[in-house]
Amino acid sequence: MNVGQILECHLGWAAQALGIHCSCPVFDGAKEAEIKELLKKAGLPEDGKIILHDGYSGEPFDQRVTVGYMYILKLIHLVDEKIHARSIGPYSLVTQQPLGGKAQFGGQRLGEMEVWALEAYGAAFTLQEMLTVKSDDVSGRTRIYEAIVKGEQRLTHGTPESFNVLIKELQGLCLDIKTEKG
Repeated sequence: MNVGQILECHLGWAAQALGIHCSCPVFDGAKEAEIKELLKKAGLPEDGKIILHDGYSGEPFDQRVTVGYMYILKLIHLVDEKIHARSIGPYSLVTQQPLGGKAQFGGQRLGEMEVWALEAYGAAFTLQEMLTVKSDDVSGRTRIYEAIVKGEQRLTHGTPESFNVLIKELQGLCLDIKTEKG
């Protein structure tokens, strides 16, 4: 809870007691002095705190507690609208990487943190698969498909297309870059 929410609680409490409606525009709500004045006018404590009692024993709590009415908006997130998976789908023409996002039927991004987490965990083959054949390694994708169809268990990867794009950009800067197989 932040300070603005506490002030909103106090304003809501005073407004409810006075039978009025209040609107708090974003970044331009009621000032603390105005809220204290409304609390005082409603016959409520100016600090917005009262003594609450334990529901079981009826004993009062040691400290006074902030109370009030607060506007809460319940967000509706339905899993059916959020769920997304990809086995096949479109690829970017330039980088040959899967498109991003649910709307383009894209894949999920494997960011730097995820890469380092897999590295730290020692999941080298998973990492290699994610960064090559499941991403932008066109020839590796074809070879892995053929291996699966033939029933072979081998992962032969090629050069990721993003590396080829980097080479082409460097060649565009008149740098003579050549790659060696091996």
